[in-house]
Amino acid sequence: MLALVSDDDLRVRPGVVIPRAELSWRFSRSGGPGGQGVNTADSRAELSWDVAGTAALSDALKERALHRLANRLVDGVLTIDSSVHRSQLLNRRDAEARLVALVVDAIAAPPRPRRPTKPSRGAVERRLDAKHRRSQTKRHRRAGPDD
Repeated sequence: MLALVSDDDLRVRPGVVIPRAELSWRFSRSGGPGGQGVNTADSRAELSWDVAGTAALSDALKERALHRLANRLVDGVLTIDSSVHRSQLLNRRDAEARLVALVVDAIAAPPRPRRPTKPSRGAVERRLDAKHRRSQTKRHRRAGPDD
């Protein structure tokens, strides 16, 4: 079944789109200084997305996201708040951008495992020669028995 994607859904990467219907918003007054406007405008935006119950991610991506975001989730729900701007619209856009960035990092493929390597024979010999030269330098600095 092919799902329709609207223009205002959040595109995470090709093939992964978070529908607006899965996002929930809460607005409140921002803290801190702001004069008269801080007490009247609900400019702080709080965005919540149910990672555990989403249909936007495949089962493998959902497991990866749940594992990597485990310390940020409360009952499988990821919450992001933004109050950096004085405008509610800008705070909404900031929260959405931060959500997309978090999800991109959370569903990224794990890095390839490191292949262990050995230093070359020449590198080992150069290292040992340098140690020997340094040892000789320090040995020559010592006072001899006839000094």
